Amino acid sequence: MTVHGEQLSEQKVKELMASVPDWTLGEDLISRELRFENIRESMTFAESVVDLAEEQAHHPDIYISMNHVTLVLSTHKVGGLTQDDFRLAQAIDRLL
Repeated sequence: MTVHGEQLSEQKVKELMASVPDWTLGEDLISRELRFENIRESMTFAESVVDLAEEQAHHPDIYISMNHVTLVLSTHKVGGLTQDDFRLAQAIDRLL
């Protein structure tokens, strides 16, 4: 696994979006919003994402507000989306 892959073409991003149907494509990023029963569940999930991100050496932006978690993936170093972003999004989806 590379730490920072090459920025994906618009066509490749569109193809890979099919592998993460619950994620939203934004400008140079993908994001997913999740709701939980309470802050404890939100924090537990966020901690699981952090563990996964450490394993993959690729880190999302994580926003937590009570029972709401928003995840944002983009490879800042290349200014857009890479294979690493989709690989991590797929792994996060498997946590659920």
